[in-house]
Amino acid sequence: MTPGSAASIALAYGSAAVLTCILTPLVRRIALRTGAVDVPDERKDHPRPVPTSGGAAIVAGFLLTLGVVGNLPDMGSRTLIAILAGALFVALVGMVDDRRAIAARVKLGLQIAATVPLLIGGVRVEFLTDPLHHSMVALPAWISVTVTVLWVVGVTNAINLIDGLDGLAAGVSAIACVALAIVAVGWQQPAVALLCAALAGSAAGFLPWNWHPARIYMGDTGAYFLGYVIAALTIVGAFKMAAAISVLVPMLALAVPLLDTAISPVRRFLRGRPAMAADREHLHHRLVAMGLSVPRVVLLTYGVTAVCGAIAIWMSHRS
Repeated sequence: MTPGSAASIALAYGSAAVLTCILTPLVRRIALRTGAVDVPDERKDHPRPVPTSGGAAIVAGFLLTLGVVGNLPDMGSRTLIAILAGALFVALVGMVDDRRAIAARVKLGLQIAATVPLLIGGVRVEFLTDPLHHSMVALPAWISVTVTVLWVVGVTNAINLIDGLDGLAAGVSAIACVALAIVAVGWQQPAVALLCAALAGSAAGFLPWNWHPARIYMGDTGAYFLGYVIAALTIVGAFKMAAAISVLVPMLALAVPLLDTAISPVRRFLRGRPAMAADREHLHHRLVAMGLSVPRVVLLTYGVTAVCGAIAIWMSHRS
């Protein structure tokens, strides 16, 4: 099969979905035996302890799919290794945090450290488009590094922040990755398309076990991994394009988590709370408080994400 063809993309998606779906109950059993469970408290709605660190199945499903996909001709091994090294590091941070809560500032420092492999591997936001003049603006090195770190850390935490309802983060990630895969095909980036499809499949394969009422949570392990890889792939993909709307494409595909992430620290600041303090006032929590059921809120969010993704695809083909 030709890399980037419909068949190869479908294979990547399907393989990741099946592998993750098979691996998830195995991870669940290990979590139960080792006591890796999320215990209910005043901030959580589930009535009984639920196994966490289910993100390990997402990570494993994605990595195993890379062996099925084979070569990625338009992506060098240096780039792929940089993405995987950072993603596995941040997933490990998440796994530790799932078992023993890490202080918010320490987690932030470790997330920043996780961007080092990307920077060393040349995965950086080096250009931004100037929509007024339809040209690319080269960024000075220090701005390039700063923008890269902010984007990766921001998207990583955005996926983590929406992981507050059963099935929400996995479904939104899957939909966003499908949109990004279609955009990458249109922009002739087969490697990015295949990796986005594999990541979408991994998230989708986790959903049967994570749908309400969830039998396992992805935890920070999965949320950090998904967010990090999505951020890295958009840098390799969308941010490398000369199209005037290249910056808008990933922002549209990730509109829901990015909007919630942008609002959260402002809301906390206005209420005199620390910017990184956890709360139950995210958009999805507010919808549940208004009387909507968890599945309805999740499906509504899926719909908004799908519409934003469709707009991103349409804009990418218009550029």
